[in-house]
Order: sequence, then structure tokens, then C-alpha cells
Amino acid sequence: MTRPPAEPPAELVRFGTVERWVHRTTSTLMMVAIVTAAFLYLPFLAELVGRRRLLVTVHEWAGIVLPVPLVAGIFFRSLRADLRRLNRFGPQDKGWAWRAMRWGTRAAGAAGKFNAGQKLYAAVIAGATLVMMGTGLVMWFPNLTSLSWRTGSTFVHDWLALIVGVLVIGHIRMAMKDPEARHGMRTGRVSRNWARREHELWADEEERSVDH
Repeated sequence: MTRPPAEPPAELVRFGTVERWVHRTTSTLMMVAIVTAAFLYLPFLAELVGRRRLLVTVHEWAGIVLPVPLVAGIFFRSLRADLRRLNRFGPQDKGWAWRAMRWGTRAAGAAGKFNAGQKLYAAVIAGATLVMMGTGLVMWFPNLTSLSWRTGSTFVHDWLALIVGVLVIGHIRMAMKDPEARHGMRTGRVSRNWARREHELWADEEERSVDH
């Protein structure tokens, strides 16, 4: 007697425990750094707290430990696999960002586990974070470098902080518009319908792995 084919699962596993933990801790540290920076640089916010030395200390340490969750997560295969996906642009990514800006992500075409916009965002944030850590260390230990280095570092650090803040706010805004994506980051699972609509190539890949 032929066994009927099994019903495909209603949900797909998008992120494991390690990926979710790294995302939560990194995003928390990033928000602490951004909020404390805002209180340090905007006078009307600085007046609300007053304890500038405490804000500086919290800001410095939030920036220094920002890469720690990612470094710890690299020891796990699942996170390394996601990093490889983020670091590779495929044929489906060509022109994706432009189409998404014009018609929205749903009309931008098929995407893998991460679309081109997510890959670009990750690359810019990673690069900016490294530069900000370097310039922040120069500002933290001013006696180790010349005045020109300190002045240049302050300029780069401040402008990059503004750019990163805008990008993070945009990232949060996009997430708020997609409850299913937030559910996937919170629980690790997404519906099959959402996966096929937003990340069709990844959904096909997951379905093939289930079948085998």
C-alpha cells in the first residue's frame, strides 16, 4: 500500500537560538550606544540627565563590547552559515535594491534567505562599527595620538554615528511594518506563505532539504 505524501510543515525554521541571541544582544548594545550618543551630543537631552561622565562611560563600554556577541557566535556553525549568506551576492540580488525602492520588496523579485537590502545593510553596519570602534578608541585614549588624529577621529566618529543612527531607525521602521519578520526573529519560525512571498529561493531550498 502506497503511503500518502506527508503534509509540508506550516512553518519553516528561519533562525536558531544562537542567531537570535546574537541579534538581540547586538541590537541592545547598539541601541544603548545610539541613545547615550544622542544624550551626549544633543543639549536638550543632556540637560535631562546631567550625569555626563556616566553617559560617556556607558557609551564607551557599549561600543567596545558591541562585537562580543558576534565573535562568540562565530563558534557555531549555524551563525557562520548565515554570515556566508550575508556576504555573498548572487544573480538574484542584481538590481533588487533598485526594484525594491521603486515598487516595494514584494515586487522586487525572488530572494534568498537574505535579500540584497539586508546584505547591504549588514555590510555597511559592520564596516561603520569597525571604523567607529577605531575612532572611539582614539578619542578614549587621547594621549596616545596627535591632535590631528584626535580631531579627524572625532569628525569621522560623529558623522558615522549619525549615519548609523539613521540606518538603524530605518531598519526598525521596516521591521515594524512586517510582523511576520519580527515573529521569525523572536521565535525562530516563519510561516511557509511568508517565506515564499518574501524569500522564495530560501523557501525552495528549505523545502528541498525537508524532502530529502
